[in-house]
Amino acid sequence: MKPVFDRVVAARSGVAYVAQKGQVVRVSEVEGGQIVDFVVINADNHRERFSQARTKANQGKIFVSKGDKLYSRFNTVMMTITEDTYGIHDLQYGMCSRWVYESKEYSGFSSSLQVGGPLGRPSFGCFEILIEALSPYGIAPEDIPEPLNIFQTVEIDPKTGRMGILPGRSKPGDYIDLRAEINCLIGASACPSTGKPFRITVFE
Repeated sequence: MKPVFDRVVAARSGVAYVAQKGQVVRVSEVEGGQIVDFVVINADNHRERFSQARTKANQGKIFVSKGDKLYSRFNTVMMTITEDTYGIHDLQYGMCSRWVYESKEYSGFSSSLQVGGPLGRPSFGCFEILIEALSPYGIAPEDIPEPLNIFQTVEIDPKTGRMGILPGRSKPGDYIDLRAEINCLIGASACPSTGKPFRITVFE
């Protein structure tokens, strides 16, 4: 495959890009253990956006991997996962935000996760990062969809339903490939909760 876009996205920063129908977007680990919040918007109709709920309900699963699809609320297949070396990616959590790190009420992290990673506890989240990354495309904050949490590992207690984000087990070089089934405006954030970079490459 021929790359048409390739960038290492620094820790606690983000990127946006329009992937044309048929192009493949690869999100890959640089150091390992990094979470990437990934959102998709129809590049030709910004009112159509990725839906966590439809993606789970249409496929009957809460984690996705190779062969699974990302759906919009209108049941449009936006992207298909064509390769995946990690295995499962989370569809339960919304993106983190400044409120998450400031609030005493938030309990979504497991006790084993060193929140903030090597950079220490952040003062902003993926929501703020994606607001900045997507603003040049005219996307308002309230129109940013909930994400696919790439490389995110969660624990779910089947009896109580309680969830917790665990330390990632991804290794340097792990990747997920997503083929655009329509023209897709994608946004991706190097989640501040893990504090490392990632790489994004788009192939013809």
